[in-house]
Amino acid sequence: MSPTKWSRGHARLGVGALAMINVAAIVSARNLPVMAVYGWSMLALFGIAILVFLIPLSMAAAELGTTWPKDGGIYAWVKEAFGGRAGFLAVWCDYSENVAWFPTVLSFMAASLAYVFTPALATNKLFLLTVMLGFFWGTTLLNLPGVKTSSAVGSIGTIAGSILPAVLVVVLGAAFLLQGNPSQIPFSAAALVPDIQVNNLAFLGGIILLFTGMEMAGFHARETPHPGRDIPRAIALAVVIIVTFSVLGSLFLAFVLPTKEISLVSGTMELFASVLDKLHIGWLLKPLALVVAVGGIAHLTPWILGPAKGVGEVARQGYAPARLGRTNAHNVPVALLIIQGIGGSIFSLLFLLVPSVSTSYWMLSAVTAQIIVIMYGLMFAAVIRLRYSQPDTPRPYRIPGGTVGVWVVAGVGLIGCAVSFYLGFIPPSQLKTGNTVTYVSLLALAVVVLSLPPFVFAVLAKPVWRRPGAAGRVAPGGPGYEPG
Repeated sequence: MSPTKWSRGHARLGVGALAMINVAAIVSARNLPVMAVYGWSMLALFGIAILVFLIPLSMAAAELGTTWPKDGGIYAWVKEAFGGRAGFLAVWCDYSENVAWFPTVLSFMAASLAYVFTPALATNKLFLLTVMLGFFWGTTLLNLPGVKTSSAVGSIGTIAGSILPAVLVVVLGAAFLLQGNPSQIPFSAAALVPDIQVNNLAFLGGIILLFTGMEMAGFHARETPHPGRDIPRAIALAVVIIVTFSVLGSLFLAFVLPTKEISLVSGTMELFASVLDKLHIGWLLKPLALVVAVGGIAHLTPWILGPAKGVGEVARQGYAPARLGRTNAHNVPVALLIIQGIGGSIFSLLFLLVPSVSTSYWMLSAVTAQIIVIMYGLMFAAVIRLRYSQPDTPRPYRIPGGTVGVWVVAGVGLIGCAVSFYLGFIPPSQLKTGNTVTYVSLLALAVVVLSLPPFVFAVLAKPVWRRPGAAGRVAPGGPGYEPG
């Protein structure tokens, strides 16, 4: 069946639906405190991040997704450019960065749940860790019945756990100001200029986490009748929505809460508590906190299974031990879920070992950003490489400007990734991070541990890994599967 006929026969997604895939994957109130600490100067930093990362990422994803609309997303694109092992590294980064990312989501959920009882628990490390581990392993077990269960639960959680809190931050922040309350960050021209010092820009590396996922629409290129037209339009629409919510949400958080009191973990709930109390509807806080916490669990559910299925498929292709690709009766790679659960639990222990809850959250965010820029670096390199290795392949959407254009766009993206990677190792001045050498060493060790396995598997590769049937049951779906 030709691609055209396949698309026409199975197309289900229009521009709006494709845009919402990206919006659902990215928009969240969880990361807004990271930029809120900068006050008005966040606008300049957002502008830099949009120019050097978000726009290049969107354009690269549009070209790759419409030209090679294959199952597997980034895995398939990188494999097309550099071979299977490079593709394995890309999808492994997608899997391993989740190990560090999950505790940041879990801590936000646990801090939200604390407000159902008493806000003081939001900074209680033992409470946070207990709830996080309970949520994490409970959600992992929830994925054992397979993707149908996780996707159904996830569709509910995307709204309750991510989009609803983000919208409420903007709405309640606006209500706070309309009541005549003063802003915590008075406006002035000088306030718009960032304090350009390396340790003050450390959070800039974390802004990548606000925009990761723009490649999602490209994964669904085969589900739209006109990918060359619809994918770029969907990405452009998603960019507008995501930037609007990210900028407004961060600003309104800064308007309401004093900069020095913003918690990276519970800052969003602190805003809700402050504004609801001033509006004389403080009784709404507990039910809202419960909805956000439970919604967060549901939002997390598909992400636990998705990347694990991708690595499982790569194992079945012989790039990793075959046992990693084995699945249960519901086509779930149980071993990979268990490994992921153990890794996520170990990283969650950071909440007991470092000086403060916000510092723990930031270190996990920094590790996540370090790993994910490796994946995006491979993606930017792939779009350049494929212009030379497959110049005649029809591209429904092509980064404008010919070879120079693709070098400029992808080159800027690569530079953005490199700068973010560097900044991620610098302790931010806004947080208590303890000894600098210890801080950097811990981050470096985490990055090495999380990114090393594909290289180890390459050295230890055995012929039996490629033997047909070695991995047991074959699951549907391709490498790099993303929950939709």
